[in-house]
Amino acid sequence: MSGICEGRVVVVTGAGRGLGRAHALAFAAEGARLVVNDLGVGLDGTPGADSPARRVADEIRAAGGEAVPHGGDIATTEGAASLVHTALETYGRLDTLINNAGFLRDRMLVNLDEDDWDAVVRVHLKGHFLPLKHAAAYWRAEAKAGRTPVARVVNTSSGAGLLGSVGQGNYSAAKAGIVALTLVAAAEMGRYGVQVNAIAPAARTRMTEETFARTMAAPAGGFDAMAPENVSPLVVWLGSAASAGVTGRVFEAEGGRITVMEGWRPGPSADKGTRWTPAEAGDVTLKLLAEGEAPGAVYGAG
Repeated sequence: MSGICEGRVVVVTGAGRGLGRAHALAFAAEGARLVVNDLGVGLDGTPGADSPARRVADEIRAAGGEAVPHGGDIATTEGAASLVHTALETYGRLDTLINNAGFLRDRMLVNLDEDDWDAVVRVHLKGHFLPLKHAAAYWRAEAKAGRTPVARVVNTSSGAGLLGSVGQGNYSAAKAGIVALTLVAAAEMGRYGVQVNAIAPAARTRMTEETFARTMAAPAGGFDAMAPENVSPLVVWLGSAASAGVTGRVFEAEGGRITVMEGWRPGPSADKGTRWTPAEAGDVTLKLLAEGEAPGAVYGAG
């Protein structure tokens, strides 16, 4: 029986470990041909000595699938362009882009260095933008040539980006930016046959198993709710032609649970019809807050 991604060409960034690896293996199991990207850096983004992208590509090929590794830095124009070029050169096409790469440099705001801010925003937000830009340029050209693609993009946000996370100002800001980028890309690229969605996963990875050690620990037996493989089925479906009509949406995925996130929407409102005084603005704002819903919890970082 063929899988729901049979013949599709899929690029997964940050696919050497954790969620990215799980996604790559799940796509391969459904018949996709993979470009496995990973720069091979440590948890904080410092260079590593191994090649996790090659290991995962070898694992896919050993299981009978098709995969090639890509070790470029997708937060650079050259690296992102070569990522798309690798797919086109190897397989002649690109159908799905899974943006997943990232790392952490957690600090409370008063201790957060500018370099730590820049590094995390760069890999998460710029590392989503540049591969998306180069893939979108290819898909737009295909559509204009009369070959409208059935293209899919799945971006990776986080609960930290939706609700905030203490000690993760850089990470939370980048992940919130990814949601906004997803909405813009979905609106801009729909005419070219491209659907763009985002997930906010909760799973055991290098980035979570230390910070949230207690909740991320694997159980002695039974269902492992925090296994990264639990998130991949939704990602594979979103990356397939079967998800036709689903775009500009954000989903939480954890264990056996999938949640459609509904985001910002208007709550209680008051209109005086003319300018408020500061005191009036304060009075009416307190009344509106009392009528509205309480904000979501901000995650703790440890």
